[in-house]
Amino acid sequence: MKHDIVIRGGTLVDGTGSVPRRADIGVSGDRVAAVVDLDDGGIPAVGQREIDAEGKLVTPGFVDIHTHLDAQLAWDPIGTSSCWHGVTSVVMGNCGITFAPCRPADRGALAEIMESVEDIPRDAILESLAWDWETYGEYYDSIARQAKGINTGGLVGHSAIRTYVMGERGLGEAPATGDDIVAMERLVDEAMAAGALGFSTSRTFLHTMPDGRPIPGTHAAADELLAFADVLGRHGKGIFEGAMRLGEGDNETFDSSRSEVALMGEISRRSGRPVSFGLVQTDLVPGLVEHVIGFAKQENANGANLRPQTTARGIGLLFGLDVRTPFDRAPAWKQLREAGGGRRLQMLRDAPFRQLLIKEADVHNTWVDLSQLFVLPDGDARYDCAPEDSLESIAAVRGVSPAAAFIELALETDGHLVANMPFLNQDLAVVEAMLDDPLVTLGLADAGAHVGQIMDASQPTFLLTYWIRERQRWSVQEAVRRLTSDTADLFGIQGRGRLIEGNFADLNVIDFDALSLPHPEYVTDFPNGAGRYIQKASGYEYTIVNGEVFMYHGEHTGTLAGQMLRA
Repeated sequence: MKHDIVIRGGTLVDGTGSVPRRADIGVSGDRVAAVVDLDDGGIPAVGQREIDAEGKLVTPGFVDIHTHLDAQLAWDPIGTSSCWHGVTSVVMGNCGITFAPCRPADRGALAEIMESVEDIPRDAILESLAWDWETYGEYYDSIARQAKGINTGGLVGHSAIRTYVMGERGLGEAPATGDDIVAMERLVDEAMAAGALGFSTSRTFLHTMPDGRPIPGTHAAADELLAFADVLGRHGKGIFEGAMRLGEGDNETFDSSRSEVALMGEISRRSGRPVSFGLVQTDLVPGLVEHVIGFAKQENANGANLRPQTTARGIGLLFGLDVRTPFDRAPAWKQLREAGGGRRLQMLRDAPFRQLLIKEADVHNTWVDLSQLFVLPDGDARYDCAPEDSLESIAAVRGVSPAAAFIELALETDGHLVANMPFLNQDLAVVEAMLDDPLVTLGLADAGAHVGQIMDASQPTFLLTYWIRERQRWSVQEAVRRLTSDTADLFGIQGRGRLIEGNFADLNVIDFDALSLPHPEYVTDFPNGAGRYIQKASGYEYTIVNGEVFMYHGEHTGTLAGQMLRA
């Protein structure tokens, strides 16, 4: 049989966790048609296209379960920055935030929720989305019609459900009425019948409306959430995902978090479905991670299926000339920030203005702990936060103030200085312990969200370069399993996550030794000239989606073969 593509001689890491082996891969149409070990002679027939993978890893495409690309794909169909890091399938609609169901009159409200919580510009959302839907099923069909480079699935979000049924009442603390709950159940039922991958909610008080009120769903009582669990149970499919209230208002025995995990346990048992929730370490609440994982294991021992998800590195706020500096409270620094991008470097080169900046930084205290603000050094971006890379340490070595050191570094890098301040998962030892626990899955990369603040969509590349190649903390097959079949199975994504015969042909050809992660860069390529951070990678030679070469050495080939992921 002559295949459309034959990938020859690569080291197959198939996503199952099995030991890597050398094999040829035959792709016909959108499927993996043959996997033949070289020990068995490989694939004899020449493919219409041949890819030499000698010395390279061949893996399934990565499955990112926690994105907020809901809006971005409308103007960026290849899904940057995810596409540069081997990601071929994404899940949208996390944290209870979606654009459907939606009446025309509520479009502005849902766009404001997305802007307020996920830092995606409201005007870009309203102007760029098709808005040719009201029900979730119509929304899913609209996304299916949209050309896209990556496979896309979604969760139906609590905020849209509550807004549709309860309007302004959905923001308050008063519980939903029985009639409200019945109406919301019908909407979730419709979404699941249309193929939604599950239901999502947000209970954390950190997610607020522009006016500071918690977003719809935050105050939902247990009976409301259990009603949605019943819908998932009746369908026998789907996941319940939440940004849960963990570490908020806890006492020394973490009773509040224990209660929250117990609620998730009841949701899982009642629905018979998995519950996935974000879990991160924070210096503000020592011991939170260990206690929550313990609570989750207790619930699972009683019949639940709870899976915390975390990141492979710290979640950090980025600083530089493009967006923010640590000294923006000072008037001269505010003036610098308000200047156009091209003007800022020119202003820094003016000696009198530099001296004014340094003087004002000494007078106006920064809100940033400069011992925890880490300058990304030359070369690949590092996120292990070595003490000598803090702005405070660099300033001490140079014998200047932190503001002066910041200016010097900005000038030395022609304005491309990037500094990272981790505010969650600050302690990599705790991150390592979480990743070492099979209960914990990889998520929270937040592709498409907080675009002017963080850049975590590069998580797969950091996992492979830092934890696997440099630290050799886990095997490459375990890392690939975490990025592929573990996430695909958890979210019920069929036919993906394993590079085996009959599955969809989503795969990467990776030069493992050449994998690198450059610094994030700030660009203004969003609608209306809005800016964001992006981060590319080197070492991904090919990324194939549904049998078509999608990315070649980090460049889009022009194909848009992404499909809709339906439960």
